[in-house]
Amino acid sequence: MPRATLSGVRTGIARHLENKRSFEGLASRRSRRALDWVNFFVADVEEGFGGFVAFYLADLKWQQESVGLVLTASRIASAIFLLAGGALTDAVRWKRALVAAGIVMLAGAAVILALRPAFVSVLFAEALQGAAAGILTPAIAAISLGLVGRRAMSRRVGLNRRFNAAGSALTAALMGTLGSAFGKAAIFLTAAGLALPALVALGFVRKDEIDYDRARNAGKQDGRVTLQGFSVLFKNCQLLWFTCGVALFQLANASMLVIAVEGMGRANAAHSSLVTSAMILVPQIIVALLAPSIGYFSELWGRKPVLVISFAAQIVRAALLGFVDDPILLIAVQMLDGISGAVLTVMTTVIVADLTTGTGRFNLTSGVVGLVSAIAASVSTAAFGFVAQEVGHQAAFLAMASIAASGALVVWFLLGETKPERYID
Repeated sequence: MPRATLSGVRTGIARHLENKRSFEGLASRRSRRALDWVNFFVADVEEGFGGFVAFYLADLKWQQESVGLVLTASRIASAIFLLAGGALTDAVRWKRALVAAGIVMLAGAAVILALRPAFVSVLFAEALQGAAAGILTPAIAAISLGLVGRRAMSRRVGLNRRFNAAGSALTAALMGTLGSAFGKAAIFLTAAGLALPALVALGFVRKDEIDYDRARNAGKQDGRVTLQGFSVLFKNCQLLWFTCGVALFQLANASMLVIAVEGMGRANAAHSSLVTSAMILVPQIIVALLAPSIGYFSELWGRKPVLVISFAAQIVRAALLGFVDDPILLIAVQMLDGISGAVLTVMTTVIVADLTTGTGRFNLTSGVVGLVSAIAASVSTAAFGFVAQEVGHQAAFLAMASIAASGALVVWFLLGETKPERYID
């Protein structure tokens, strides 16, 4: 191996170890562990939605257009509240209160889905769930940055994703079993009940350890906190290219699991509830195993090479879903979703933090990226649901693979490396 390459590897490893040591000293063990469990239990509550909703409604013999409409409503609500929630998270000091509000909203949506699966009620519940997601995402990211700062953010986000995935995996298994034994409504009642331990865990995060200025990525000049105007977001070409890449990823990704499990729901295949659960469970296990390493490799290799891996996995996954119909093979293909999900989720937060350093607009920018991403996901569920119905599932999945390939080209050729030479906090 060339000497320069060895030197770069040693530097990356040394930097990662330094960040890990600083991570352990920036916030108390109590707050760090409590945030781990907040992520775990929030995922528990959220897991009642997504693929389970599509399967639940298909099992109730809803029309495919109606299923797509209510899922789109959730995406739109999430998009609107990601922007508003990001701006609000930058502005207020009560980060924990925002997370608590989001958890309560999720629980309410789950109860409505379980008890009143009529069209208007489900539409409202899905909109409420989307709004909650729009608040929770920036608020948890802000607490993370406020606790550990930029230097340890890649590791903190990886841990967030690990516990989130572990919660999703365990809850998917539980909900699949309960759905088979007691009916599909049990899935959503379980999700609502898991809101309580999420709130308890949140109470153990020490509010005095969440640095308000650090949580919004504000700059400092002559000892004073500095903020930049909103226009800085639109002048940052790297941020625009990154957002474009994420939008293409979500346009390709958002409908894959929904279309796959909806087909099983309509076929009313034996053990389809358990297969759906496994298709959600397997990627989350992969994410839980990989997520903390993503931050390490992003420090060692840089952000862009790691990000491209998520697009490559998504291209292969879409191509395979178009030709695989055996339940066991479908579960195996979902492992690729775990790889792409682990990388994209961690890298999105880390790259946004890179690109907003010193602006004080970290959470607003996260909301903007999330808004564009959610719009793309909304278009995906509506458009590819129509394509699958009119042209066939194979055509829909191949189109998704092509879009993911376009996103990979944008990232590789137009996005520059965002990892800083040194961290300023």
